[in-house]
Amino acid sequence: MERGGVGLGRHIIAEFYGCKRELLDDIRFIKHILIKAAILSNSTVIGYGFHRFKPHGVSGYVLVAESHLSIHTWPEYGYAAVDIFTCGEHTNPNIGLAELQKQLEAKKVVTTELIRGLDVRSNISTKVNNDIEEKFSREFNI
Repeated sequence: MERGGVGLGRHIIAEFYGCKRELLDDIRFIKHILIKAAILSNSTVIGYGFHRFKPHGVSGYVLVAESHLSIHTWPEYGYAAVDIFTCGEHTNPNIGLAELQKQLEAKKVVTTELIRGLDVRSNISTKVNNDIEEKFSREFNI
């Protein structure tokens, strides 16, 4: 699905600093807020998986029809790495991102946003045009 001529989807990579440490080590809490972030982003949840590491830390993902959300926590540093990748013009990953910042009580968030599949449509069009020109040239000896 194309997003208004600007690629297939938005991928936000976020660094959460100064988070409340005990929250980062609570697998039930992390699962709850990541699923909530997906729903608030207007994404369709279709699956998830979470794991708590020893002695501390949680990693997890929420698979959505529009792509995914993931989190990896380091409670000892008050840090979480978050990815939110959504496709479709009906989604808004920034709403989910804001919810995660609020719930984790992050003091600082640094984000990088990528537009995924930016050249997909133009590459398909170019290939089709090249194939047509090549066939035309062969058939008419041009």
